[in-house]
Amino acid sequence: MSDRAAPVPVDYLEAALNASVYDVAVQTPLERAPKLSARVGNEVLLKREDMQPIFSFKIRGAYNKMAALGEEVRSRGVVAASAGNHAQGVALAARRLGCSATIVMPVTTPSIKIDAVVALGAAVELVGDSYAEAELFASALAGERGLTLVHPYDDPDVIAGQATIGLEVLRQAGRTLDAIYVPVGGGGLIAGIAAVTKRLRPDVRVVGVEPVDADAMARSLREGRRVMLDQVGLFADGVAVRQVGAEPLRLCRELVDDVVLVDTDAICAAIKDVFEDTRTVLEPAGALSIAGLKASVARDGLSGRRLVAIASGANMNFDRLRHVAERAELGEEREALFAVTIPERPGSFKAFCALLGRRNITEFNYRYCDAREAHVFVGVQVTERRERAAIVAALGREGLPAVDLSDDETSKLHIRHMVGGRAAIDDEVLYRFEFPERPGALTRFLDAMGQTWSITLFHYRNHGADYGRVLVGMQVPPGEREDLRRRLDGIGYDCVAESDNPAYRLFAR
Repeated sequence: MSDRAAPVPVDYLEAALNASVYDVAVQTPLERAPKLSARVGNEVLLKREDMQPIFSFKIRGAYNKMAALGEEVRSRGVVAASAGNHAQGVALAARRLGCSATIVMPVTTPSIKIDAVVALGAAVELVGDSYAEAELFASALAGERGLTLVHPYDDPDVIAGQATIGLEVLRQAGRTLDAIYVPVGGGGLIAGIAAVTKRLRPDVRVVGVEPVDADAMARSLREGRRVMLDQVGLFADGVAVRQVGAEPLRLCRELVDDVVLVDTDAICAAIKDVFEDTRTVLEPAGALSIAGLKASVARDGLSGRRLVAIASGANMNFDRLRHVAERAELGEEREALFAVTIPERPGSFKAFCALLGRRNITEFNYRYCDAREAHVFVGVQVTERRERAAIVAALGREGLPAVDLSDDETSKLHIRHMVGGRAAIDDEVLYRFEFPERPGALTRFLDAMGQTWSITLFHYRNHGADYGRVLVGMQVPPGEREDLRRRLDGIGYDCVAESDNPAYRLFAR
């Protein structure tokens, strides 16, 4: 569509009431999230669109568009550009309606998504490195073959299909409802929900949520025109859109109350929040609205409200789970990262741990550098943001300069995995341990070691398992190694001598 509004005004309430979505979609539940509700001081309800047949709301709009086509038009087939959920929606709708579908996907699309579309009976064309290139090819294909292009968001029939979610929320929530938080990519979902919500319940706030690095709707609303982003972040790939639709923007300018921006850490924390309440793993775009709800509550001091978040999808790539788990604690501000300078002498590590009190150390990275001081990278469990400044101040008072790295992207993405390097240390021995993941396990180890030997290398990361994996290097003269062995046996932790490990000799010694 162009920047013009739809040529014929659409009554989206009427269109949603007459939508054909339930031939293939289901009315998803509106579920209370008890743990999240208690934490944020508001009643949080999740609209579980992740429970659709393709694990995403996209089936609603795709099917409604295709069902509205005449038999003769539909018989020629349809084409769509998509790297994910819209592709599956079009493919499933085509199978139900008995027509052919061609899906144009970027060549970078993960095989799991390509296989899912093929399994639904659609043909796949791999073109270009981005959605924009795939979309251009799909448009050209439509003209060449006489196919109908099923746009993922800039189409009144698609918007009307998504609007049925708004109708369901209003029915399921009853009269007490303060706000609906909606993920925003191209804008079709929020446009449909806002169109019916503001018609029936103008008192209910409709709030869009975007990633900070894919904020096309926020910028477009601010400037009063469709803004084309130079690039977008791909973590929440389901909303990684460079330009919103013309019709969605028209509706959002009239009807949407606010747009909240959130970062990757906040999205990861929201994925964890939903998992803790439902045991479901949402995709990043699927958890976007929950992250925005939490940010809005914190920003505006909301309490005692009844708030709905659209859990829009659960097509999560498995290989992202490690990253999500790593960043969730930072996003929830339950972990802080610091660089701390400590004296290079026996016992200094133990003294540093003692200053942290009962706080759990979630990560510790250190490699011997020189004989005077050591720079350590440490993760610490905290309960709130302001505790970070208190830790920095407390360490400073004891002569241990500290820098808070919790908001530093380079540290979170790279430095934490790069601390170390080669060191020529006489009499160094290396051991790999399994510590029980419980308070005091690390302190017990340090107490047993005493201040006899210098620790020259230490790497530990809490992964939530029964046992923590720890790598420790110590400077132990040959004549004292039997004493070391006795002490290690006395601790009772499983340990393996790794001084002859080839990777250690190649990269760390």
